[in-house]
Amino acid sequence: MLRRLYDWTLSLAARKSAEWWLAFIAFVESSIFLVPADVLYLPMALSRPERAYRYALIATIASVLGGIAGWYIGYYAYESVAKPVLEFYGKFDEFEALRTGSGMGFILLMLVTSGLAHLPPIKVVTILAGVMHVDIWLFIVSAIIARGARFFFLAWLLRRYGEPIREFIEKRLGLIAGAGAGAVILLYIVIKYAL
Repeated sequence: MLRRLYDWTLSLAARKSAEWWLAFIAFVESSIFLVPADVLYLPMALSRPERAYRYALIATIASVLGGIAGWYIGYYAYESVAKPVLEFYGKFDEFEALRTGSGMGFILLMLVTSGLAHLPPIKVVTILAGVMHVDIWLFIVSAIIARGARFFFLAWLLRRYGEPIREFIEKRLGLIAGAGAGAVILLYIVIKYAL
């Protein structure tokens, strides 16, 4: 099922309505959808590199709006909406572990790492931020920075290096972003516990 969903999302890049689909996928990815918007963003930006930054802006805005929707789901509809969504994707246990063991600073850190590297999935963090009553304005600013950094960095890479970077991005971006996220987490731990 996941492979068919991935292939379907990828097929949307060739449509005339691709920008609308990108906005839709980026929006729902941040609150309920499993496939990341990158699956649609990458082929769109490669086929029209002159529009890479435009696509990055669309994806960022829609992703932040979807994150706000996820925050509201967590804040107001945890039992009726969020819990069934998390159970459907098999993320409920991960969510509960994060919920019981996380402070506000760690939630904001997870928002940045999930925005950059999908660690943990962005929908888990947006819902968690709502459940934990993270200040909505702080949440929005963090989401803009994290999601914007991801999409605009991809736009820069694609504009600068074009098609040769595509294989590299598809195979190794998660690893590179994960290493960067790990460095941010390590820095947070050092600042919190060593200083």
